Amino acid sequence: MVADAVIYHPAVSHFNKFVATTVGRDKTLRTIQYFSRFLAWYTYRTNSPATTVAIFDGVKKNFGSVRKAMRLGKFVEHFKAAALAADSKSIDPVLKYLAVGRQLGYAFYLSFDALTYFDSVGIWKFEGAARLQKEAYRAWFAGLLCNVLAGVYTLYNMQVAAKKQADSVDAEKAVESKRLEKERTATQLQLVSDLCDITVPSSALGYANFDDGIVGLAGTTSSLIALRAVWAKTA
Repeated sequence: MVADAVIYHPAVSHFNKFVATTVGRDKTLRTIQYFSRFLAWYTYRTNSPATTVAIFDGVKKNFGSVRKAMRLGKFVEHFKAAALAADSKSIDPVLKYLAVGRQLGYAFYLSFDALTYFDSVGIWKFEGAARLQKEAYRAWFAGLLCNVLAGVYTLYNMQVAAKKQADSVDAEKAVESKRLEKERTATQLQLVSDLCDITVPSSALGYANFDDGIVGLAGTTSSLIALRAVWAKTA
């Protein structure tokens, strides 16, 4: 039957695995949130009806609140990751310290962000919420900056490794080249994602003059990159 063919299709099983993950749902909501941010900006700039702008603005705010709730408690994971990175003896020292910086940045970002949740949804308003949100953005910016530096450093090391490999006559050269190319692509994608994400805190903190159109498109791009990675992992 047609219904059975649809229900038992591998794509349906893949979709179920994807939505069963918290990160899969988060990245889906994030994509919608940031694209709505862009659409709210675009409809406002093109003099669309106020009701149309309000729809996209509402989606942006509501999905942002849902994602903020989903992140509650996640700071513990990043504090642990920072401790594990600090204790690691097997990775490059530069990458080690950048990993610690990244994880601590994310941990403090999520900690401050969690403290502002009840204020943002109107359950419990308090005066320091705006300041805490600003500190959250500073921590996120620091974490992203560490990841950007780690990506640039990793790509440089890969370039050096590829040059050395080109001069060798190892029988496993083809296999190693394929592995390096795969790692280079993944690192480049992550770097693009981080550069897109860093527009959000840098704009909120006034470090750069990005409007909601740029931030919305940048956030959508980084979300789609992450969405693609999560989809591939659940295959």
